[in-house]
Amino acid sequence: MKHSLFALTVIAAMLQPAWAQDRIYRCGNEYTNNAAQAKERGCKLVEGGNVTVLQAPRPATAAPSGAAGAGSPPANAPRVDAADQRARDADARAILEAELRKAETRLAELRKEYNDGYPQRSALEMRNPQGYIERTAELKAAVTRAEADVAGIKRELARLNK
Repeated sequence: MKHSLFALTVIAAMLQPAWAQDRIYRCGNEYTNNAAQAKERGCKLVEGGNVTVLQAPRPATAAPSGAAGAGSPPANAPRVDAADQRARDADARAILEAELRKAETRLAELRKEYNDGYPQRSALEMRNPQGYIERTAELKAAVTRAEADVAGIKRELARLNK
C-alpha cells in the first residue's frame, strides 16, 4: 500500500508542470494561451519548453501637438543669453580651428615620413626587411587615421558655421 501511494505521489508531482501551463501560441511578436484567439489570428503553437514573457514598460504618451517638439529642450532647461551663446560658439570654433591646424600638421609630417609608401629605411631595417614592411603598414594606418581626423574636424567646423 505504501508503494502504491508513493508511486501516485511521484506521478502527480511529475504531471504538475504540465498542468501549470497551457499551450502557448506565437502570433508574430506576441504570445497567447487563448486557443480561440490563436486560431482566429493564425498563430503557431510553441513547442518544447516553457515560455516566459515579460511585459516591457509602455512608452510615455506623445505630447499634445501644441507642446514643445522633439528637437526643443525641456521646459526646465536653463536659458542661455544670445551673447553668451555667441561667445561659446566662438570659443568652440577657435578650439576646433586650433585642433584642425594641429591635425593638418601631423598629417603633413606623417605623409612626409610615409613618402608615398616608400619610407626611408633605417640601418636596422636594411638587415630586417620584415621590420620595414611592418613600419610601412603602421605609417599607412597612421596616415589614414590622420586624414579621418582632419575630415572629422572639418565636418564639425562646417556644422558650427551653419
